[in-house]
Amino acid sequence: MADMVDPDDMRNTLRLWASGVSVVTSAAGEERNGLTVSAFNSLSLEPPLILVCLHKDSSTIPVIEASGVFAVSILNANQEHLSDRFAGRIPLEVDEDRFTGVETFTAVTGAPLIKEAIGWLDCRMHARHDGSTHWIYIGEVVATGWSETPHDPLLYFDRNYRSIERETIGE
Repeated sequence: MADMVDPDDMRNTLRLWASGVSVVTSAAGEERNGLTVSAFNSLSLEPPLILVCLHKDSSTIPVIEASGVFAVSILNANQEHLSDRFAGRIPLEVDEDRFTGVETFTAVTGAPLIKEAIGWLDCRMHARHDGSTHWIYIGEVVATGWSETPHDPLLYFDRNYRSIERETIGE
């Protein structure tokens, strides 16, 4: 059997992969939950499928499992505070949840979407796969949209938030 890669080495390498920042949310009845993720990708246009990877200990998983729906809000460069809030880096008051004071709306499924996000996807759960420490959720996109106001995306690279330098390569 091959030697195992040290988890810290893997973490230190993957921090060099720049990614957008998104918040995955779900609602079941009166309960709603959400978390910040960078493991989000387009999977297929026909049919319209995306995937997100959520740690199996996430408190959002029971809500997704109960409702069969989730939504992804792609954050803009001015929404670092929302990324931190949904990542659990901002302490909450006793009577607060992560949505307290956060403007949301819904599309088709009832999963909360974050206002002012640069884009969003509303999904029904299509499949769930075991990814060791994470569940890989594949969502069928039933509605999508984007902000009419131009915003740069919120990026995460080398353990920090970043912004885009608006420059075209090759010109």
